Amino acid sequence: MRRIAIYGKGGIGKSTTSSNISDALAEKGLRVMQIGCDPKADSTRLLTGNDKPVTVLDVMRAGDEPELKDIVHEGRHGVLCVECGGPKPGMGCAGRGIIAAFEQLERLDAMSEYNPDVIIYDVLGDVVCGGFAMPIRNGYARDVFVVTSGEMMSLYAANNISEAVNGFRRDGYARFDGLIQNSRNVKDEDDVVRRAAEEMGTEVVYRVPRSPVVQSCEDQRMTVVSGAPDSEQADEYRRLAQILYDKSENVSGGMRLGDDDGCSCDCGN
Repeated sequence: MRRIAIYGKGGIGKSTTSSNISDALAEKGLRVMQIGCDPKADSTRLLTGNDKPVTVLDVMRAGDEPELKDIVHEGRHGVLCVECGGPKPGMGCAGRGIIAAFEQLERLDAMSEYNPDVIIYDVLGDVVCGGFAMPIRNGYARDVFVVTSGEMMSLYAANNISEAVNGFRRDGYARFDGLIQNSRNVKDEDDVVRRAAEEMGTEVVYRVPRSPVVQSCEDQRMTVVSGAPDSEQADEYRRLAQILYDKSENVSGGMRLGDDDGCSCDCGN
């Protein structure tokens, strides 16, 4: 089982990238699960076509005893889609919500039930507090990639994430495998991202070119792999998916909780 976390600053295109990677791997016949770790719950909408999915926290807040069928929804090419969700705006800690959702998935033994070949964790990377660090801190993900561009703030976030991953690596958790450049066509972008990767002690594993096909497919709530399967952009995502699959480590087991499951931000949880 490959367990891959894809981080990135909000708005950088990590969910679009994650969904196309998931779709491309599932298209090859692999059993893929994508878990959205963002309170906006928009990670899997291109896979399901649903802008308002039922999240793990939605079900928990309803007071019902969740079943896997309530929180795992099948998307394109059979991708298993999960959205952790989050609190109502201004009403709680999103990081703590991710922790609660992960605990619920483990309680329901989701990994044993579905036995995926690949798990993609799509994680908001503006902050790396306890909840958002959950995939790398508690042994869920094994390999971490960061989506960035040549823009300063996305590279700043990428550097923070790399520092967090390398810190947890000393405890035997996830490893930082490199940057995915989601090109924005800014000045000297390839060189800027390459130099940033060198400073982080890593590499640019792939450069996804900017293309209007992406927005066209998003307008239809579809991935490029499914919405424009014969396009060059779809092939770009297929190549990226294969590279990530080959670079990631095949490990046994799925989710597990570590010793420290609290949120380390200042919310008090």
